[in-house]
Amino acid sequence: MTTATLTRSATQTAGGGYGFRSVARMEWLKLRSVRSTSWTLLVFAAGMIGLAILVMIHQRWATMSAQDRASFDPTEMSFAGLSIGQLALGVLGALVITTEFSTGMIRATLAAVPRRPLLLAAKAAVLGAVALVVGEIFAFAAFAAGELVLRSPAPHATLGQPGVLRAVLMAGAYPALIALMALGLGAVIRHTAGAISAVVGILFVLPLILLPLGTSIQNSVGQFMPMLIAENSLTAVKPQSHTLSPGAGFGVLCLYAVVALALGTWALARRDA
Repeated sequence: MTTATLTRSATQTAGGGYGFRSVARMEWLKLRSVRSTSWTLLVFAAGMIGLAILVMIHQRWATMSAQDRASFDPTEMSFAGLSIGQLALGVLGALVITTEFSTGMIRATLAAVPRRPLLLAAKAAVLGAVALVVGEIFAFAAFAAGELVLRSPAPHATLGQPGVLRAVLMAGAYPALIALMALGLGAVIRHTAGAISAVVGILFVLPLILLPLGTSIQNSVGQFMPMLIAENSLTAVKPQSHTLSPGAGFGVLCLYAVVALALGTWALARRDA
């Protein structure tokens, strides 16, 4: 009787504990209980708001040339902090899974959740939700801070102007997509330093590699680089030459995140912990 009772209880626990909701709650508990989450989000906030203030406060409209004035985009310039912010959330995305491999905790996690695609889906859902909420909050904060310190007579942007609200919303969504890409890369690489290096390489090194290759290659290939998409498509209100449209750029970034997560799911399912 005791054996039967234990077996039934264990079965009920397994059946109730392997659902997406339960796994997502477990991942949320992990994410908010580690110090690295708070630190990376703090760096993200400081980078977004701090650089917005520094860049906008040093604008000198009176000394700008006519060409610079014509291309002046106060909305896009408010998001100079994305250069740091994308890396902060990319690091967070990698840490969500690589720390479990480095500490050996992944074995306990997989014992509790043997359905590996479900596990990565729950991690992606929790990470994506947190990164999106934080990204949007500080995108609006950076925009507000930048416009606040921008000195007249430089033109200011408002959310009611065409394209501005779209740019602010996409500026908040962009680092969340980078975090999801990093999560997928972390599942493939399984090593914190290696995953972060891959994120840095994609975001910062690949655009530099294009510099000596000529203008035509820079224009054709560069428009598909994540950081250049963010700078020239997502956050730009004034049209930029040789760039994707905001919708197309956002679609490309979503595709990158999906591909990275698909590769991570395949690697997690096929390889031993």
